[in-house]
Amino acid sequence: FIDITRFKYPQRPIIFLALCYFFISCGYLLRLVLGHKNVACRLENPDDQQSYVQLVHVSGPSNCTFVFVLIYFFGMASSIWWVILTLTWFLAAGFKWSSEAIAHYSLQYHLVAWLVPCIQTITILMLKGIDGDSISGICYVGHTNSSMLRRFVIIPLITCLTIGTIFLLGGLISLMRIRNVMKIQDRTKTSKLEKLMVRIGLYSILYTVPATFVIGIYFYELRYRATWEENPFCDDCPNLLR
Repeated sequence: FIDITRFKYPQRPIIFLALCYFFISCGYLLRLVLGHKNVACRLENPDDQQSYVQLVHVSGPSNCTFVFVLIYFFGMASSIWWVILTLTWFLAAGFKWSSEAIAHYSLQYHLVAWLVPCIQTITILMLKGIDGDSISGICYVGHTNSSMLRRFVIIPLITCLTIGTIFLLGGLISLMRIRNVMKIQDRTKTSKLEKLMVRIGLYSILYTVPATFVIGIYFYELRYRATWEENPFCDDCPNLLR
């Protein structure tokens, strides 16, 4: 339903970013449709409808696994597409690469953007690292294992955000240099470039600020998760600590 050919590099990764967030939204909507207990919990005793316990160390096919794959796989892919977007901006602004030259490596972009999250997801499944969250009803990695949260969520997100920000700043600095040169030659020719810089800067703020908050929230969860589990506020999985 989207004519990708209309979006040339370096803007094209934005389409794949949007696609990733669409599937992430599907993961959260699926949890909403299926219900809290049918995703993050299991019935320990069929004769007791109150004997729900939190799912831990999930690896096989289940609602929990499906929700996890949608949210985690496409979440990591979106972070990598952000890096690719900033990289292509940097190549275009800093090294004067044409759209065709950047597009020449499109296969490599896709290979990295989809293969790395796939390896991460498969590794987590093999390690049985998926857990249900009795508070949110979402299945994800690291709910009961701080080491898994650090290795598979926090470190990859920080890495992608840092690399992307470096490329972004490099591209903006290059554009500012070009703008200064153009101003010396002819002030009337800088309006389009200035608009481009504003658009890139605005988009960067809209991505980096929420991404930074998300990482901060994961650190907060890492610090206080044990306290939350000792004093559960959610009644959907009453036997959380069993």
